[in-house]
Amino acid sequence: MGKFVYKETANGGFKFDLKAGNGEVILSSQIYKSEKSCLAGIESVRNNAASEVEDQTVEGFEVKKHPKYEMYTDKRGEVRFRLKAKNGEIIATSEGYKRKASALNGIDSIKRNAPDAPVAKAEA
Repeated sequence: MGKFVYKETANGGFKFDLKAGNGEVILSSQIYKSEKSCLAGIESVRNNAASEVEDQTVEGFEVKKHPKYEMYTDKRGEVRFRLKAKNGEIIATSEGYKRKASALNGIDSIKRNAPDAPVAKAEA
């Protein structure tokens, strides 16, 4: 079972990671100005976890409505995805994957784990 872990950053902000049962980070947030807004970001991942995938790695891809996962190829040729909210804002992003299938597995893991994942504050 996955879990959300959030922590205070060096500059006084807050960020969260969604970790899989094996401890691997599936998704990481932006830096939020407050703990309250960071926790709201976690709720947004929960609420939008079941969204569709817009596969921008293929030519002529079908544009999906927000909320959605946008899967794309980065400058290093790795496949990444970002989860966007209903308003189009990026909620969180993935690490880079060498294979598209691995990125799709990451999205599937979010869909399975995020809705019921417990939230823990990282130890300082």
